[in-house]
Amino acid sequence: MKVSQSTQRLQKTKYLGSSAQDRVELEDKQRVHREFSATPKEKISGFEYGSLERILYKDNMNLALKRVISNKGSHGVDGMTVYELKQFLKTNWVSIRESILNGEYRPMPVRRVEIPKPNGGTRLLGIPTVLDRLIQQAIAQELNSIYDRRFSESSFGFRPQRESAKDAIKKAEQYINDGYRWVVDMDLEKFFDKVNHDILMYKLSRSIKDKRVLSLIRKYLQSGIMINGVVVRNEEGTPQGGPLSPLLSNIMLDELDKELEMRGHKFCRYADDCNIYVKSERAGKRVMENITAFIEGKLKLKVNRQKSAVDRP
Repeated sequence: MKVSQSTQRLQKTKYLGSSAQDRVELEDKQRVHREFSATPKEKISGFEYGSLERILYKDNMNLALKRVISNKGSHGVDGMTVYELKQFLKTNWVSIRESILNGEYRPMPVRRVEIPKPNGGTRLLGIPTVLDRLIQQAIAQELNSIYDRRFSESSFGFRPQRESAKDAIKKAEQYINDGYRWVVDMDLEKFFDKVNHDILMYKLSRSIKDKRVLSLIRKYLQSGIMINGVVVRNEEGTPQGGPLSPLLSNIMLDELDKELEMRGHKFCRYADDCNIYVKSERAGKRVMENITAFIEGKLKLKVNRQKSAVDRP
């Protein structure tokens, strides 16, 4: 993410440059996350932020429904399209809502889809059913009202009220103009498939006190993936394709942002792509070694050493 090469590095990221139709809630769907929870504080002041009641409040659900329908996207394993969702909810929502509140709701497995990457190869997506996209969207809206204000100013992917890639490129150019002309380009290997569920759930539990919400999120993390008609369990990862995955990725990597800030680094992070700007190659190599140790030791993620590099613009 330098200016010539760096801009190309940014545009290689998973949310930029693909025209595949099955990308459901990704780059061109960023507006999914542009609004915070629609749940007005004064109407349900007895419920804590992040509670299941706030998530399922009618205004929040109506906004989530509007977003899911406007984003269109492909069907999940049950074959239901977004155009059928509203009618389905008219006859089934009361019982579905009750089952969520009672902890009895079980998300369906996601549908495995492969899409081509702009630079070759394929990317694996997990497409939830439209009903599960609706519930995930409602969760994401409420959680955004808690988490987004805490996120780093150097985090650009899937942030409400930010232009993401454009803002990241501007910030990168600013660093380079200020003399930080070496870039530590860190690539996390299969990040969305490798997120440790226990670490992520611990991070969520520090702010979300409603155990029903934590349980529901874990159910989504472990809902399974349907491949050729067979459901495969997923013990780790947050499959790309649903509205909740980008927010969970930012929550997971916020600790990396805070570590970089504490060390005084200049950086831009867009989802799982992170570029750190330094003044010399020697400093870049030292930063690469130290931050790789932090990512792999503390976050239990893997740095792709073949794709990561210390380089000039």
